Amino acid sequence: MKNIAFTLILLGLSTQLSAQEGQVTIEQDPRIDELMKLYTQVNSKADFYQIQVGFGSYEKAQNLKSKIDIDFPGWDSKIEFESPTYRVRLGKFKTKLEAERKYLEVRKKYPDAMLLKPEGTSR
Repeated sequence: MKNIAFTLILLGLSTQLSAQEGQVTIEQDPRIDELMKLYTQVNSKADFYQIQVGFGSYEKAQNLKSKIDIDFPGWDSKIEFESPTYRVRLGKFKTKLEAERKYLEVRKKYPDAMLLKPEGTSR
C-alpha cells in the first residue's frame, strides 16, 4: 500500500515538473541605450591621467595595443586619432600618484612612454 501511494505521489510531482515551460520577453526602455552612449562619452573625456605608449599609423597602433594588452592585462587601453597620427594610450588614473607609479612600471617595457595630464589642469 505504501509503495502505491509513493508511486502516485512521484508520478504527480513528475508531471508538474515537466509542465513548467515558458518564454521570457524583456521590454527595455529605449532611453537606456541613449544613457549608455552618454555615459560612455562623458567617461571617455573625464579627468584621468593616461600614459601614451606610442603613436604612428593605424596598423602600428593596433600592433602596439595588442602588445600592451598582453603586457598589462586588465588596464584600460585604447587607440585615439589625433591628426595626423594614431596614439596608443593606457590607463585611466584618477590621482597623480597612482599615474606616476604606473608610468614607472610602463617605462621599464616602453621607454618612450609619456605621462599625460588630464585636460584643463596644471596638476
